[in-house]
Amino acid sequence: MVEIKTDTALERMREAGRVVAHALAAVRAAAAVGVRLRELDAAARTVLSEAGARSPFLGYRPSFAPTPFPAVICASVNDAVVHGIPDDYRLRDGDLVSIDCGAELHGWTGDAAISFTVGTARPADMELIAATQQALDAGIAAATIGHRIGDISHAITTVARMAGCGMPADFGGHGIGRQMHEDPHVPNHGRPGRGFPLRHGLALAIEPMLMAGGSNDYRTDPDGWTLRTIDGSRAAHIEHTIAITDDGPRILTLP
Repeated sequence: MVEIKTDTALERMREAGRVVAHALAAVRAAAAVGVRLRELDAAARTVLSEAGARSPFLGYRPSFAPTPFPAVICASVNDAVVHGIPDDYRLRDGDLVSIDCGAELHGWTGDAAISFTVGTARPADMELIAATQQALDAGIAAATIGHRIGDISHAITTVARMAGCGMPADFGGHGIGRQMHEDPHVPNHGRPGRGFPLRHGLALAIEPMLMAGGSNDYRTDPDGWTLRTIDGSRAAHIEHTIAITDDGPRILTLP
C-alpha cells in the first residue's frame, strides 16, 4: 500500500535525510588509497550514532539475501553495482566507489548514494559518474504532480541509453517513509504515462545504477548480496530521497 505523507512527516524525513548526507560526506572524506572498506563503514556508524539515528541497512534481510546485511553502508567498488559488503579490501588508486547509506531518525527514514573515484581518476569513470548523475537529475525533474512513476523511469532510461550504459533490470528505486522500502517500486526502466500517479506527499528514493558495458545483465557474488556487471565493466550508483510537492520535487537527502 502506498502511504502519502503529511507535511510534518516530510519534515521528519528531511531530518533523517540530513543525517544520511552527513554520513556520506564523512565516508567520502575518509576514502583514500589504502583505507579499508570497513573503515568507511566505521565513519558512517559514528555519524549515525552521534545523531541518535539507527541504520535501516544493518541486519536488513530481504527475501533474496542468505544472511542479514552486516553493515550500515553498502560499499561497491569498480565492477560492483550495488549492495557491496564493507570488508578488509584496501582502496587502490583509480578505484570507482559507490556508497549507499540510510538513516532512521524518530521513526522516519532517509536513503541516498554517491559515487566517486579514489586517487587518479579514469576519464571513462568520470563520464560514467556524470551520466549517472544526469540520469538522477532527469528522474527527479520528472517527479512532478501530473506525471506517473513511468515518467521518472523513462527519464532515467533515456539518459542511460544516450550514454550507452546498461542498468540492472530487477533493481531500482522505491517508496520510503516509516520503512526504507515501501510501495511503489520505481523502476529505472519504464515507459512514460504508466504506473502510480504522483501526488503531493509521495516520498520516493530514486536511484539510477549505470553499467558502462551497456548490458543490463549482472551476476551475484557468493555472499548473496553484491551485484556485479556481467562483463567486468565499471558501474556507478547515485541516489536521493525526494518528496513530491505542489511546488515541485524536494530533495530530502541534501546536507
